[in-house]
Amino acid sequence: MKFIDEVTIDVKAGDGGNGLASFRRLKNIPKGGPDGGDGGHGGSIIFRAVNNLNTLSKFRFQRKFEAENGKRGGSQNKTGSDGKDFVIEVPCGTLLYDLETENPLIDLVNNQDEFLICKGGKGGLGNLRYKSSTNRSPTKFTEGKLGESLSLRLELRLLADIGLLGKPNAGKSSLVRAVSSAKPKVADYAFTTLHPSLGVVDYSENSSFVISDIPGLIAGASEGIGLGIQFLKHLSRTKVILQIVDVYEKGPNEIIEEIKELSKEITNFDPMLINKVKWLALNKIDLISGDNLDELKSELENQYKDNLNIYCISAAKKEGTQQLMRDIGEFMETSNE
Repeated sequence: MKFIDEVTIDVKAGDGGNGLASFRRLKNIPKGGPDGGDGGHGGSIIFRAVNNLNTLSKFRFQRKFEAENGKRGGSQNKTGSDGKDFVIEVPCGTLLYDLETENPLIDLVNNQDEFLICKGGKGGLGNLRYKSSTNRSPTKFTEGKLGESLSLRLELRLLADIGLLGKPNAGKSSLVRAVSSAKPKVADYAFTTLHPSLGVVDYSENSSFVISDIPGLIAGASEGIGLGIQFLKHLSRTKVILQIVDVYEKGPNEIIEEIKELSKEITNFDPMLINKVKWLALNKIDLISGDNLDELKSELENQYKDNLNIYCISAAKKEGTQQLMRDIGEFMETSNE
């Protein structure tokens, strides 16, 4: 299924049914009075978050949604039936925006969260409503009110505990495969990840968290260059951001510059995100010698000893990955206490 994380749609609540102008016509009541009933109310448009959806792909081919209109009032003071509400299910983590003003309307985070976005029109009044001591045979009735309508932008921000941040081919997808049952695409060329993927990590016997891989970032990503910009927003949902750097054939200075570049991009996108960057994984250690790795780690720890927890891993060989996940999981447990 293609990953879709932003769509625009039009929604319209049902119109209220018209009231009825009617008079009793019975053999034993030659001068029957008014008996026109009210119209039914139109159905409303309701959004509901559900946890069994993870994309907005179902909106690719249907962009207009309308609730049922209320029915017209009947004779013998019968009220028309109300239109059925239209419930639109979306993934947890979906934000709704007014397309015209771009104002946020609601953030549907939790399973079964609901929001009435457009209210159905009220039903019109039948002529019985206008009967009075001075007007015994009113012919007046009213039409139903129009249902509310709105153009919306839906934006999905994935709900994950850990977000992976790195350049193309840093090994983010390989790490997700190594520590969870998710199977994101892995290859030896850039931008193999074209959409985010989620995996569940069981870091201890009774504890787990959700990890998210987003497309790799390149310089200028926060300004729209490359593929990463459209997915940076997913990192705003995460509790922790784990940076991953490919250390193969790179010196300490080059790695430090890469870390600075990644930090710059997420800071430009959202200055608050940098506070979530607490962990650094030096990946592909199986491709460099032990002496070079020790020297590299020592220099990076001196540079970032107060800011980052540094781990050496090989996602492809699953070296150091379980310890990294366990330590992050325990960190989140203590930070939630």
